[in-house]
Amino acid sequence: MTIESIAHVESNNARRVTPHTPKTHRAAAKVVAHLIDSAALPGGTAEAEAAAVVRMCLEWAVQRLNGQESTGRTDILQTAAAGWARKGIPIDGILHAIHAGFKFGLGMLFADEDGRADLIAGAAVTLELLNLITATVSKAYVRECKAVAAEDHAATHTLTSALLGGHASSMMARECGIPVADEYFVLAVAVPAHPDESLPQLDSRVVARRKLRRLQSGLADLFDGRALSLLSVDGGTILIPTTQLNALDLDSVVDKLSAAARVPVTATVVTAGPRQVSVAAAQAHELLDTVEQLGREPGLYRFTELALQYQLTRPGIGRDVLGTRVAPLMEHPDLLETLRIHIDNDLNRQRTARQLHVHPNTVDYRLRRIAQLTGLDPADARGLWYLRSALIVWTDDGTRRLPADARRMADSR
Repeated sequence: MTIESIAHVESNNARRVTPHTPKTHRAAAKVVAHLIDSAALPGGTAEAEAAAVVRMCLEWAVQRLNGQESTGRTDILQTAAAGWARKGIPIDGILHAIHAGFKFGLGMLFADEDGRADLIAGAAVTLELLNLITATVSKAYVRECKAVAAEDHAATHTLTSALLGGHASSMMARECGIPVADEYFVLAVAVPAHPDESLPQLDSRVVARRKLRRLQSGLADLFDGRALSLLSVDGGTILIPTTQLNALDLDSVVDKLSAAARVPVTATVVTAGPRQVSVAAAQAHELLDTVEQLGREPGLYRFTELALQYQLTRPGIGRDVLGTRVAPLMEHPDLLETLRIHIDNDLNRQRTARQLHVHPNTVDYRLRRIAQLTGLDPADARGLWYLRSALIVWTDDGTRRLPADARRMADSR
């Protein structure tokens, strides 16, 4: 037995199902009043709008109970659901109100014995109507949410691009509907590949996009959409209004973004006003390059922590000269590694020897060889300062490299 055959009871039982209710608009008013009294009607829902939806549902139910074909009109539902989505009324509250209204409406439709006798037909119609309403409301609600999200994304992208391009204006901010903050934390962000991106059975592009969506969702949850960003699967730029948190909390933000993306995020930060965002972003990304070249651990870095390293890695004659000081070590990777580890161990030869798995005397020999080849003695304060600075210049971006002049000097040996 189908719902259609159950609903057409006049052909089966030779009697017409007529619900004993007042006129539709009066019945709708009762249902809406009940929803308001029971606090089941979500806040922000207009009574007139709710009444129109209930009237449509009651008319549909009466038609079906009397064996008539439904009109199939769902435009009122779709319009109402789209409006609820734009108002930000939670969909769980909307669906709860629908079910509460159905429960109350059933009591009205089948209040007497005759109504109860047709409970099977009424239940079938009720389930059919509830399915129609739930599907219609959900689809319209989700469609409108997607449309709103697309509009917000376009507005956010426009304003963020303008700030990073150095040509944002108050008029543009008003058109986008997003206020421009007085000051921003400008974060340059590096996002590594997720381990699943290397699995042959998975589409690496899909995995990367999911990682990006998790990162964007985590950022939205942290700042309720107030943070601006231009992000790709491997990183980008984030602008956080300084009023949203203080500088000390930024480390926690990066940790939470790492947890959301499920990969260890590396970030650098510079503070700037709206007109300086473009310059600050460039500086933040230069500092991020330095952090990555130095092989630092994931986390948040500031200029105050890496000012010397940043300056030493900037192009110029000073960097080239420093690079030439370690050029003679290019052909001796064991000496370079010993020097780096010895400096990291605060010149403790015992720890250096243990880490290199050699005798301490071997460490001493290698340090003397470094002094002979470079003219800089690691045991001397001035020589150590130059060597430490030269190692910063001699950075690591995946393959060992030196400034051009230093490379030519090493190649000519």
